[in-house]
Amino acid sequence: MPPASILEPLLGRLAAAPSRTGSLIVTIFGDAIVPRGGTVWLGTLVEILKAMGVGDGVVRTAVSRLAADDWLMREKIGRNSYYRLSEKGRATFAEATRRIYGGAPAPWTGALKLAVVAPNGDRAALRGALTDAGWGTIAPTVAVTPETASGASAARGTGVDDALGALSAESDDGALVLTATGEPETLRRLAALAWPLSEVAERYAQVVDAVAPVADALDGGAAFTDLEALIARILIVHEYRRAILKDPLLPAELCPEGWPAPAARALCAGVYRRLVPASERWLDANAVDDRGPLPAPDAAFHRRFGGSG
Repeated sequence: MPPASILEPLLGRLAAAPSRTGSLIVTIFGDAIVPRGGTVWLGTLVEILKAMGVGDGVVRTAVSRLAADDWLMREKIGRNSYYRLSEKGRATFAEATRRIYGGAPAPWTGALKLAVVAPNGDRAALRGALTDAGWGTIAPTVAVTPETASGASAARGTGVDDALGALSAESDDGALVLTATGEPETLRRLAALAWPLSEVAERYAQVVDAVAPVADALDGGAAFTDLEALIARILIVHEYRRAILKDPLLPAELCPEGWPAPAARALCAGVYRRLVPASERWLDANAVDDRGPLPAPDAAFHRRFGGSG
């Protein structure tokens, strides 16, 4: 089976997704450009996206919108435009990179942190801060997160004090923070109330359905060109990203039986590592920034998905 047919499930899901080009450019930056200095010529983006069936004009419109929304910054040198992440984009990408490629979260203590939003103060702002930090919601004024050994939210790596603005249990205008313990089954039921786990599980099932043909093709000796390997790698990360960024990253003890996240991660990680050599060859030979060919990827790139570089 030729690579173009192998990638049809991934390309089909990409075409069906709303606002797909801007989101895909975000994935390309995070996966391929940030590890290599962070700046890229627009022409390189156009060439990569053309191989995915995205036209030149659509790419130009998408990067302009990303720049207008303060995700990208543009520098024009002569007739050429070069893009890099804005400060907002870098901060967002750093968190996404940790979640997509990083290792296991801090160990769970066996307890849950409950934040009960007080009747005074800015409830909407507090709820927003908790949601952004990855806390789940079990009632309009009650949020929950697993307590980890590091004191951070399992989902976002954000400390309880960061999420709540250093509010204490004595606060009367913010939130009351409590620790809850109980039988494992009770805590699992509480987690199921707080997060849309069935929706996340469905996203992971879709990842497996789309990525498995690529794994099977590699196992069968399919010959990918360097550009096809890069396209496959980006599409796999893009698909996986849409699942894991919705995942609360709960400790295994709080997940439903048969939770699909570990299998989906193992599948994506295995295929990703096999595609890296060829895909990096394409970037070495073709991708440029305002100084010339992109620099080699940094050391952190080689540690993605448990690599040893």
